[in-house]
Amino acid sequence: MRDAVWSATAFYRAVWRWHFYAGLVCAPFLVILAVTGAIYLFNDEINDLVYPNQRLVPASATEVPLSEIARAAAASVPGSTVTRIDTPTAAGRSVQVFVTPPSGAPLRVFVDPGSGKVLGSYVYTHTLVGFADVAHGSLMLGPLGDAVVELAACWGFILTVTGLFLWWPRGGKPPLFRPRSGLRKRAFWKDWHSAVGFWSALLVLFLILTGLPWAGIWGDLLRAGADVAGIGYPETFRTHGATLQSHLTVKEASDGAAPWTLEHEPAPSSQAADPHAHHHGTAPAPRATGTPQPIGLDAVAQVIADAGMSAPYRLSLPRDALGTYIAFVYPDQPEGQRTLYIDQYSGQVLGDIGFGDYGPMAKAVELGVQLHMGNYFGLPNQLVMLLPCLAIVFLCVSGPIMWWRRRPAGRLGAPKPIARPTLRVLALIVLALCLVFPLAGASLIAVLGLDLLAGRIAE
Repeated sequence: MRDAVWSATAFYRAVWRWHFYAGLVCAPFLVILAVTGAIYLFNDEINDLVYPNQRLVPASATEVPLSEIARAAAASVPGSTVTRIDTPTAAGRSVQVFVTPPSGAPLRVFVDPGSGKVLGSYVYTHTLVGFADVAHGSLMLGPLGDAVVELAACWGFILTVTGLFLWWPRGGKPPLFRPRSGLRKRAFWKDWHSAVGFWSALLVLFLILTGLPWAGIWGDLLRAGADVAGIGYPETFRTHGATLQSHLTVKEASDGAAPWTLEHEPAPSSQAADPHAHHHGTAPAPRATGTPQPIGLDAVAQVIADAGMSAPYRLSLPRDALGTYIAFVYPDQPEGQRTLYIDQYSGQVLGDIGFGDYGPMAKAVELGVQLHMGNYFGLPNQLVMLLPCLAIVFLCVSGPIMWWRRRPAGRLGAPKPIARPTLRVLALIVLALCLVFPLAGASLIAVLGLDLLAGRIAE
């Protein structure tokens, strides 16, 4: 690549070119993220509307024991195993029981807490909200989809920043805060694209940054960095005072019910397990002689109550002889988060972790998560977060419309840079992107390589 003076005009054209290509490639994925995110913002409202008979029940002054609820749910799906119980979030709501059948997808069974009657069930991913939830995180494609979503989100951040740069007035022109009247065709779409992009930029950036902790690469790096710096999950809680550690993370042991801060931490073990005997080759089994029997759901519910944890909470059941009961309080305001780990044999509380135990970074992420999902301030929060979702859809539609109207017939019509950037400038840009968004930085290297190759072929 030849050395060249990269003037302000050349830089502007280069940013426009990158904005153009990134927009065309990422627009479909950003629309999917925006639409599915908007659906999930109103997940309770949608599910209540579609499944009122399963989710809503007459308020009752008494409740049947958790063991009876679990038995009823398991009996409704012969041969199934109960893995988690979500107690009612408010009066007049059902208990949600997670069951794994002998074959097929896991089910969510709804039980009336006052009578113990099974109200119905569904496969979560077969519902609108469940589909939106999984598509929002991985496009229904597993780890590959997770990487694509992360890449689209990172480039969405870059698109927003470059869009603000392109919006910034030059040559003494006044800033465009609202679309001018009387415009038609491409000028109409350009003004609206610029104005909507400017007014929604901060919310879009916030939405992307608070969503990235869930991403595979970016989220893991953030979590690891926070732990190394001592501002994430507290080191003192990693063993929970236990002599044995489970082979499962908290996320794996809880059907994904854990807060972001705890997800990848090792779950503690129940101490009545024999570390020298193995169950199915993966986990210690109870001692053959004198081993206490599991205390059962009702005794666990009493332990939870004695510890001062009140409903609603999510209770994950042990997966094997080594596992523990894990109870989460996961309110809309993360300051109330609390986690209990309970030995399945002795009922001993092996760990009691609250929001106050988290480091500053973990607290910030948990706060951002609840704001991102529209939970913290209720309906006003949902409506505010809906705005950037709608803006993203509009920007991803209006951008291609502008391109289609300006492109020469039969040609791509991409903006042409006046001069190629120097290697030094390119290196700084790539380094900055790799530090902030590793996946986006790697993709930029690939794109620049293709762009250079195409230029040489054209020569």
